[in-house]
Amino acid sequence: MKIYSTYSVKIKHYNSIFKNTISVYRHAVDYLITVCLNEWKILSLIDGSLLRQQFVERLCHSTKDNPSPRYPDFDMKFYKMPSYMRRSAINEAIGKVSSYMGNLSNWMKNPVGSRPSYPKAGFIYPAMYRTVMYDQTGKYTAKIKVYIRNTWDWINIELKKSDMDYICRRCNERKQCAPTLQKRGKEWFLDFPFEEKVKLSNTSVHDQTFVAVDLGINTAATVSVMRPDGTILGRHFCSLKRETDHLRHSINRIKKAQQHGNRKMPRLWAKAKGINRDIATKTANFIIETAVLYNADAVVFEHLDRKGKARGSKKQRLKLWRSQEVQSIVTNKAHRLGMHISIVNAWGTSKLAYDGSGYVLRGRDGGFNTYELCKFQNGKTYNCDLSASYNIGARYFIREILKSLDVNSRLLIEAKVPQCSKRSTSTLSTLINLNAELMSLAA
Repeated sequence: MKIYSTYSVKIKHYNSIFKNTISVYRHAVDYLITVCLNEWKILSLIDGSLLRQQFVERLCHSTKDNPSPRYPDFDMKFYKMPSYMRRSAINEAIGKVSSYMGNLSNWMKNPVGSRPSYPKAGFIYPAMYRTVMYDQTGKYTAKIKVYIRNTWDWINIELKKSDMDYICRRCNERKQCAPTLQKRGKEWFLDFPFEEKVKLSNTSVHDQTFVAVDLGINTAATVSVMRPDGTILGRHFCSLKRETDHLRHSINRIKKAQQHGNRKMPRLWAKAKGINRDIATKTANFIIETAVLYNADAVVFEHLDRKGKARGSKKQRLKLWRSQEVQSIVTNKAHRLGMHISIVNAWGTSKLAYDGSGYVLRGRDGGFNTYELCKFQNGKTYNCDLSASYNIGARYFIREILKSLDVNSRLLIEAKVPQCSKRSTSTLSTLINLNAELMSLAA
C-alpha cells in the first residue's frame, strides 16, 4: 500500500510577499468554477480527470492550435499565469463543481436541510510544481515563482535549517512530491508531501500475534497482547497520571475564570489543548511501542461512536477525550511498520465478563470506590478495562476465522458455539470454545 505524509518547512525572512500569489490563484479558481458550471452538461459526460482538464483548458486558454477560446478574458485577467498553476486551478475547480453537483443532485432527490451552497475557491493554496514553480538551489535554499511587481517572477528563499535536516534524516528513502505554499498565522511554509510503499503483514490468521487496545478516560490505554487461541502474552497499562492531573488543573483554571465572567480565554484553552494533544501522542506511542515489542501483526481497536450530546458528570472529560486522534496516529504508524489495523464492535466489551459469566458490576454497584474495578457474577474481582481488552481481541479473531470458513462449516460452528453468531455478545471464553470446536473438527 502507499502511505502519504507531509512535513512543513518554514520560509525565512518573508511575511507578506506571497499574498498576491495566493489571491491570483484563488480568483482564477473562482473564475474557472463559473466556467465549469456553465459547461457542466458536456463536462460531466467526459471520463477521466486528464481529459476533463484538457477540455476546460481549451475553453479558456488560447494557443497556436486554439486561437479563439470560448472564454478569452481568462488570459487577459490572469496574464502569463504559469501553465502548471493554471492546470492546478482547473483541477481544483472541477473537483469543487463535481462535489457541488453531486450534493445538489442528492438534495433534489431528498430535500432535507438547506440547499447546497454555491462553490467557491475558499482558503486553498497552490502547489509549487518542480522546475516550473519550484527549484531547489541548495540544501537550505530554493527559488519559487510568485506573482510580484505585476508579473510572474522567480525569488530566492531560505528554508529553516532544522526542518530541512529533519526531512533529510527521516525522509531520505521516500519519494518527494510537489510542495504546497501554506500560511499559518503570520508565517509561510512549504509543505512537502512524501510517498512511500509498504507491504503489510500477510501472516495467516492462525499464526498472528495481535494487540487489543481498550482506550479509556481514567486509564489512557489498556493493552493486551494475544494469540488466536486465546493465550495472553502480555498486559500493559498506560495511565499518564501526571499529564491527566495537569489537564485537570488547566480545566479548573478555565472554570474559575468563567465564574469571574471571562468567556474566551485563548491562552488558557491553548494550554489545555496542548496538554490534551500530548496525552493523545504519548498514548499512541505507547501502543505502537508495545506492538513492536511483541512483533505484532495487527492492532485491534473498538469502534467508538462519539456522535451525539455527552451527558452526565463526566461530559466535559468525554468531550476532551481524543480517542479518534489516538486511533489515527496509531493507524499511520502501524501501516508504516507493516501492521494491520482492525475495528470491532464496541457494544458490551466492558459490560460482559471475559470468562463468559455474564454482566459485571462496576464501580459503586460492585462495592468499589473506583470505576476501574468490577465484580463478575461468580464473585471474581478484576480490572474492567483489562477484561474489555480481552473481549476486543477475541472478537477480532472470531470474525476473521468465521470469514475464512465455508458456509456449512460456519453454520456447524455457530450451532455448537451460539455466541459466535452474534458479535456483540462474544467474549474471550467464546474464542476459547471456538478453538476447541475447530480442533475437534480437525481431528
